[in-house]
Amino acid sequence: MNRTVFILNGPNLNLLGRREPHIYGHTTLDQIRQSCLSLAEELGLACDFRQTNHEGVMVDWIQEAFEQGAALIINPAGFSFHSIPVLDALKLIDAPLIELHLSNIHARDELHRHSIMSGVVDSVICGMGAEGYPLAVRAINDLLRRQVPQH
Repeated sequence: MNRTVFILNGPNLNLLGRREPHIYGHTTLDQIRQSCLSLAEELGLACDFRQTNHEGVMVDWIQEAFEQGAALIINPAGFSFHSIPVLDALKLIDAPLIELHLSNIHARDELHRHSIMSGVVDSVICGMGAEGYPLAVRAINDLLRRQVPQH
């Protein structure tokens, strides 16, 4: 069974800790990356953690996860609300798939309230800030453990 998880992060998340800290907190994406890699290793997962500000790059990475049969945690950020190409790429994923948001998008303004990605994922974690990432890694691990091995 494939024990690889891609953790993909969308636009502006490279500025975490400095960008709207009253919404997203003070933790940097590098700090989140380090904690995810450490936890993944502890759980026996191979972890590929990436961030892009470019929609086409995100689509390429999702397709790469699909080709590898990897599980996927995605914080689509601004892509959440309008990106049909990212949505269509996520529909390819047949391994565990979790959508993650730092803020509680359901309590945000109208523009940031409804993620079009949510309908194609196994679960959504939102509103937990940086702590949502280790929750997502543990959840992916649990989902992978529940999968019936293909023979």
